[in-house]
Amino acid sequence: MPVHKVKGGYKWGKTGKVYNTKAEAEKQGKAIYASGYSSGGLYANIHAKKARIAAGSKEKMRKPGTKGAPTAAAFNAAAKTVKGKK
Repeated sequence: MPVHKVKGGYKWGKTGKVYNTKAEAEKQGKAIYASGYSSGGLYANIHAKKARIAAGSKEKMRKPGTKGAPTAAAFNAAAKTVKGKK
C-alpha cells in the first residue's frame, strides 16, 4: 500500500496512525513489509503486528472491545480454518 497525504500528515494504508512526515510513513510501510505483511488471516496479522512492535514501531495492540480490534466472532471464524499439525 502506498503512502498518501491525509489531513494532518501522511498515512500508510487505509487506517492507522497519521505521521508528520512522508519519510516516517514510508519507514512504517517498510517495517510492515519486512515483518511479513500479507493477507494470511487473523492470527498471521496479529503475529506480524507483534513482530513490528518488537522491532520498534510505535504501534500498540488494541484492547478487546475497542474499535478496530478483532471481535469474538472473528476469532471463532479463524478457529474454524486451523490446519492440523503435520
